[in-house]
Amino acid sequence: MDFNLPPELIDLRERVKAFVRDEVIPLEGRSGEHEIITPEQLLMLRQKARDAGLYGLQLPKEYGGLGLGTIGMCVVFEEAGRSFPAALALNCAAPDEGNMHLLSLYANAEQRERYLRPLVEGEMRSCFAMTEPAPGAGSDPTMLKTRADKVDSGWEINGHKWFISGAQGASVAITMAVTNPNVSAHEGATMFLVPTDMPGFEIVRPISVMGSHGLGGHCEVIYRNVRVPDGTVLGRVGEAFKMSQARLAPARLTHCMRWLGVAQRSLEIATSRALEREAFGKKLSEHQAIQWMIADSEIDLHTSRMMVMHAAWKHEQGDEIRRESSICKVFVAEAINRVIDRAVQICGALGVSHDTPLADFYANARAFRIYDGASEVHRMVIARGVIKEAQAARDKVLNEGN
Repeated sequence: MDFNLPPELIDLRERVKAFVRDEVIPLEGRSGEHEIITPEQLLMLRQKARDAGLYGLQLPKEYGGLGLGTIGMCVVFEEAGRSFPAALALNCAAPDEGNMHLLSLYANAEQRERYLRPLVEGEMRSCFAMTEPAPGAGSDPTMLKTRADKVDSGWEINGHKWFISGAQGASVAITMAVTNPNVSAHEGATMFLVPTDMPGFEIVRPISVMGSHGLGGHCEVIYRNVRVPDGTVLGRVGEAFKMSQARLAPARLTHCMRWLGVAQRSLEIATSRALEREAFGKKLSEHQAIQWMIADSEIDLHTSRMMVMHAAWKHEQGDEIRRESSICKVFVAEAINRVIDRAVQICGALGVSHDTPLADFYANARAFRIYDGASEVHRMVIARGVIKEAQAARDKVLNEGN
């Protein structure tokens, strides 16, 4: 692996960093004012991003993007992650970013024109509806309970979803439902493009959560006899789990890099404060306790960045990265929480105030250890792979001995 980035990618990274610094950060909201930015501010920022040639960089070239590879996406997304509104301004925020990637892989021509192009243009928003309340799918997606039954020229969907990010105001919900309960869950689920104005689709409530609700909230949704035509099937019937992996594996890396942007900025805020604040006769930066916290945060950031870039490199080579993406998800989710926590500690009372963004970063970062697969689930996946390989090696030795 060559760790040197091409000059054009370095230039793009610096342009994104400057845009976030000069255009987005000055508009950041604080708790008690507004969630992220106002709709009017978002429209303004998106136009500025277009004018600067920075809008939708990850998108295919036929949709106005640069068709960035996985490494390029990770580099750009880290800079976009330095401010929560920045990813929205550049149209690379979840869940739309992952949904656009999914549609670019599996949508037919009609679906691309109806959903992908408007998402690219920022004319609509989307959500991804998989998670369900108990006893349905949560950390174990094979427990999916939402059903889609075949009816004349279409399907009827019934189910209960929750923590569906961005559902309020979304025009379409990419919905996972069981279409064949007589086979394994990995072969019996299908994705549907469900317009949110269909009769029977109901947003019960945005669920109140720790930190920002984000654009569109994290919602509880009911499907009551929602009738959709055959043309709403995304991809092929029964292939939802395979398709979800195509969406989630690279999405975990981009999530990691966006949060690394937050953590990197947190360390910079803390280091700047340590250089300014005096206590016990010298600057905080001269106290060993503070130096060690700064060092540990730099170690966490460097390690996280390197493992994500390695996984991104493997993905660009066409390799399977299920294990690597799980390793990244566990380590980075926990590392960025440590970095932000240390930044709050270094800044003291200022860190828990809303005079800096650290309090908002802290409150929002905790959920990263849960969504896109809880750390415990990914550890289970990683361990299974290691044990399976060890068992195979053991069996090989035993067989050769016979």
